[in-house]
Amino acid sequence: MSVHQATLTIRTHGAGLHEITDAVARELVRSKLSHGVATVFCQHTSASLVIMENADPTARRDLEAWFDRLVREDDPGFEHTLEGPDDMPSHIKMALTRTSESVPFADGRLLLGTWQGIYLWEHRRAAHPRNIMLTFIGE
Repeated sequence: MSVHQATLTIRTHGAGLHEITDAVARELVRSKLSHGVATVFCQHTSASLVIMENADPTARRDLEAWFDRLVREDDPGFEHTLEGPDDMPSHIKMALTRTSESVPFADGRLLLGTWQGIYLWEHRRAAHPRNIMLTFIGE
């Protein structure tokens, strides 16, 4: 077994889903590993990761809209508001989703389903650089 690690820095343009599948796949090629598992880890508490449909953008828009209704910025019960009204909702959205995803790979290719993509989900309205740690374990 071999291990290959790398960091992706994704510059978001504000809230929304940013597909990173191709960047993860390129790093897998650089790893020269053929079979194993990839771990994708987001090093932030106001952004997250999700595997989501990558064919129809309305599925992603519906997911974002549903989360915005579920976790509203105007909740008067939030105490953690020092960084603005989107701060605490961003932390909650991150906690309800994931900070890491595991994807198997074979023959040097991610084994995602036909319509699956890996997305960094920026929960803050402002643009941010986000670090994504990639770890490939395999042979």
